[in-house]
Amino acid sequence: MLIAALLLSAACAPSIVTTPVPAPNTQTTEPSAPPAATDTQTIAAPALESKDLAYATASAAEKLDLYVPAGAGPFPVIIYIHGGGFRTGDKSLPVSRGIVDMVQADGYAIASLNYRLSGEARFPAAVEDVKTAVRWLRAHAAEYRLDPERFAAWGDSAGANLAAMLGTSCGVAELEGAALGNPDQSSCVQAAVDFYGPLDFLQMDGQFAGTECPANHDQPNSAESQYVGGPIQRRPDIARAANPITYVSADDPPFFIQHGSADCTVPYQQSQLLHDALAAAIGEGQVSLTLLDGAEHSDKAFIAESNLRLVLDFLDTQLK
Repeated sequence: MLIAALLLSAACAPSIVTTPVPAPNTQTTEPSAPPAATDTQTIAAPALESKDLAYATASAAEKLDLYVPAGAGPFPVIIYIHGGGFRTGDKSLPVSRGIVDMVQADGYAIASLNYRLSGEARFPAAVEDVKTAVRWLRAHAAEYRLDPERFAAWGDSAGANLAAMLGTSCGVAELEGAALGNPDQSSCVQAAVDFYGPLDFLQMDGQFAGTECPANHDQPNSAESQYVGGPIQRRPDIARAANPITYVSADDPPFFIQHGSADCTVPYQQSQLLHDALAAAIGEGQVSLTLLDGAEHSDKAFIAESNLRLVLDFLDTQLK
């Protein structure tokens, strides 16, 4: 049964920080045991790149790529979730954007996930998949030199919705997908990063009213409607269940949220709604929202080295 969502109280909107936009056939490698220590020195374990690791068996989509730095570890882990409107995209995204190299250099392992897309399975399948992937990573933490107590979720666009779900729906049994594997492990994360995620589907077209952006999210063929299995305004209960804001509570982890002020795909007000709900629940100091002035959806400004450094500074504070 899908979940009956709880309505949230409106919170006063704090000020937004605005920053200028900067100029613009896989093979699985199994981890090897670290070399044995000699009497004179300890040889550090090598960097590890393992691709297409199956974290569940319900679908061929349920695979992840794992990148672990050289060294003994255990390393804090970033779970990266790609975007694509819940209907396209691939786990290779953080590699193509240069994110993997930068986070490894900063001492993080990164697991990039694929999950069931809406053409294969509707909500809550994708949520169940990312939660199952987190549980799988914890179950295999010792094998891959991961620290199971230091996990962060990071996603862009639709992937940000799923990353925010990991942050806010810890302990919600109806979303867990426990039958997919490792039910004894936790799917909770200790920090979350949201890049321009769609959250409250029911408000998106209204937030674009009076702008030059197309208001097309209520249409039956929109990404959000396909994700919930029908026009979102005719399935409001399911749309609310797919909204991470529905599950915000006082025990949620810190959040880092960014959005472009010129985003015509996902209204920037979506991020404001999440920020306000979290600020009311966990405190202003535990959540930040930055609008990148003039940035569009998936803008290169988000993956500029200076901006990625801000993300890593946030994660360092929470996980190191």
